[in-house]
Order: sequence, then structure tokens, then C-alpha cells
Amino acid sequence: MRIQLSDHFTYGRLLRFTFPPIIMMVFTSIYSVVDGFFISNYVGKVPFAALNLVMPLFIILGSVGFMLGSGGNAIVARTLGEGDREKANRYFSFVVLACMGLGLLVFLVGYASLSHIARFLGASGEILEYAVLYGRIVLCGMPFFMLQNLFQSFCITAERPKLGLAFTVASGLSNMLLDALFVVVFHWGLAGAAWATVISEIVGGLGPVFYFLRPNASLLRLGRTHWYGRVLVQSCFNGSSELMSNIAASIVSVLYNWQLLSYAGPDGVAAYGVLMYISFFFSAMFIGYAVGVSPIIGFHYGAGNKKELRNLLHRSLLLIGLSGIGMWALSSLSAPLLCRFFVGYDEGLYRMTVGALRIHSFSFLLGGFNIFTSSFFTALNNGGVSALVSFLRTLVFETGSVELLPLALGLNGIWAATVIAESAALTVSLLCLWWQRPRYGY
Repeated sequence: MRIQLSDHFTYGRLLRFTFPPIIMMVFTSIYSVVDGFFISNYVGKVPFAALNLVMPLFIILGSVGFMLGSGGNAIVARTLGEGDREKANRYFSFVVLACMGLGLLVFLVGYASLSHIARFLGASGEILEYAVLYGRIVLCGMPFFMLQNLFQSFCITAERPKLGLAFTVASGLSNMLLDALFVVVFHWGLAGAAWATVISEIVGGLGPVFYFLRPNASLLRLGRTHWYGRVLVQSCFNGSSELMSNIAASIVSVLYNWQLLSYAGPDGVAAYGVLMYISFFFSAMFIGYAVGVSPIIGFHYGAGNKKELRNLLHRSLLLIGLSGIGMWALSSLSAPLLCRFFVGYDEGLYRMTVGALRIHSFSFLLGGFNIFTSSFFTALNNGGVSALVSFLRTLVFETGSVELLPLALGLNGIWAATVIAESAALTVSLLCLWWQRPRYGY
């Protein structure tokens, strides 16, 4: 039976509806993980370090699409809940066009300024050459990557989560197969991995455009629209927490790299890269759940159904708590296997990475609550509270932790920084949920 946004959601129905976006986000996280694996094992650890140094830039740029998707999706879902499907489609079409325009602008500006940005991020010498080579190729696919991030939210609002999953799986599989072909078979090195990423992003970004342009049975369709400046501003504001979270995470990554270059040299940067790949994978499950449940929350908020909002909140918190325990146990127990997959060729780097991951894995117990809380308020069209949670979680708590903890704990303080930051952010999340209870009635 087809699940609709207007339904009452049991645990089973909630998991069935959010499963496709969870898998969708996992496959999205595969981009950097697959590139990292092939570059580390078949090109070398210097190109691998170069990739890790410039990766924060691509996370920031790609998150513009995620911002418009989550923020615009909240408006479209609310409008559908209010019963105005025609206006919802006009808003949807406008947000997609705005994303295309911003994607082209991001490509032009990023391509022209990449070498300066790479130097600022800490690249020099051979690492700088590799970083610019990889980055300029990947920027060619940035408009399509932004569209892919945008449609991850809108496919769910259109009540077609499996469609978004299909395009994302096709994109992820393309990246894996082309990485193997270009890097291992053709020996194109770092450039081959970059072109594999670009082609896979084209698959994931353009596919949904063609679907929504044609007549379809979903709730949404691309068509004629107008200029909606207020919708664009509100979409950016609603989704500002997602953008802020990615910008802050990228800034924190830069700080991690600076600290690690000081405490452990290039090996520290490589070890941190492995941590981030594994963290991307586990966090993607939390993000996918948040993306999947947000349109439901937005719909029932627009419909004024406070009872269902309360139901969604309570069930989500329990599911996230149980998932966090499972992720912590799995990542901690499988640390030797996961780290050997990436850096097994270097025994010293391997031992450092295993120890780092076992410390870092405690953050999975807490991070899901903070990701969900920020997304929950975005879905309620409350970008201010959502941004507050994201801002404090990363830019304040994690920045402070990565700067201060090493003074007392050395290298282990860097690995523990995320755990301390997530603990502090959880307190803020719980306070915000309690503070906003009277306003939303959940």
C-alpha cells in the first residue's frame, strides 16, 4: 500500500517511508569514500592528503543545493498540507531553477579561485598541484551535484522516495565502476577519480529533472513559474541550518587538518580523512532519516495536526537512540577491518587510525539526536532555532574542542573533540525542544 504524507505513522510505516532516503544518503556519501579508497590504495597517500585538504570546499559548495532542497521543501510540503497543489508546484519549479543558476555561479567562481583557496587550506608544493588538479575537475560537476542534493528532499515530498533512491543508487554505482575503470584499468590517477565523480553527479542530478518535466503521478511537476523572491529568501533561511552545518563542519575540518599537520604531519591528515569517510557513512543514515521524515513533519505542521507531530517526534527520538547505540558498537568493533580497508598498506598509519576511530565512535551515540533536532525545526519552518543548534554544535563546540583539547590531551584530544562537541550540542537540542513545546504543541 502506498504511504502518503497525510497518514498516521507507526514505527513500521515510518521506517518503510524513510528507508529509501536513508539508503539514498548512504550512496551519496559513497562519492568521497570511493574516491578516497582508490586514491589512497592506487595513487598514493600524498594525493590522498591533497583530496582531504580540499574536500571541505566541495562540501560547502554542494550544501547550497541541500540548503535550497531542505528549506524549499519545507515551504512546498507546508503548501501541500494547506491544500494548494498548484502553488506548491510553482514554488517547486522556481527553487529548481534557482539551484541551477546558483550551481553555474559556484562553478565559475570556484574554478577561478581554486588555487588561492587550496593554499589557504594548507596545501603547498606537490599537495597543492594535486589539490588544484582534482578540484578543478570536480567543480565541473558541482551544478549537477547541487541538483542531486536538492532532489533528495523533493522526491520524498512528491511521495516518490524510491525514485530518489533509484537515481542516487545509479549515481553511486556509476562512481564506483568508473573509479575502478579510470584509476585501476586506465591508470588515469587522481584525474580519473575526479572525472568518475563528475560523470556520476551528472547521472544523479539530471535524471530527476527529466522525470519531473514529464507528466507523472507524483505530487510535484516542473512547469511554468514566476519570480518568488520571498520564497527564495525563506528557503535559504529555512535551510540555513543545513548550510551552516556543512560550512561549520568544513571549517572544523580545516582546523583539524591544521592541528594534525602540527601534531602528526601528513599521516595525521590521512588518518582524519579515513575517520571522515567512515563518519560520512554512519552520519548519512541519520541525515537520510531526517530528510525522509521532514516532509511528513512539514505536511502535518501545515495541516495543524499537533497530535501527529507529537507522535512523529517521540517515535523518531526512540529510533535514533537505538540506531546510535548500534552504530557505536559496530564502528568500534569493526575499527581494525575498516581502517585496514583504507590504509592497510602503512602499518604506522593504520595503528594511528584504529585508535582514532575507537575514540571518535562515541560521537555516534549522540550525533543523531542533534541532526534530527535541527532538521525537525527546519521542517517546522523555524530556521532560526534550527540554525542555532547547527551553529553551536559545529562552529562553537567543535571548534573550541579541537583547539583546546589537544593542549591537555595531545593527539588524542583531537580525536575526542567531536565527542565533546556532540555532548554539549545534545544539551542545547533538548533545551530547544522543551523551549518550543508550547508554540508547536508537540
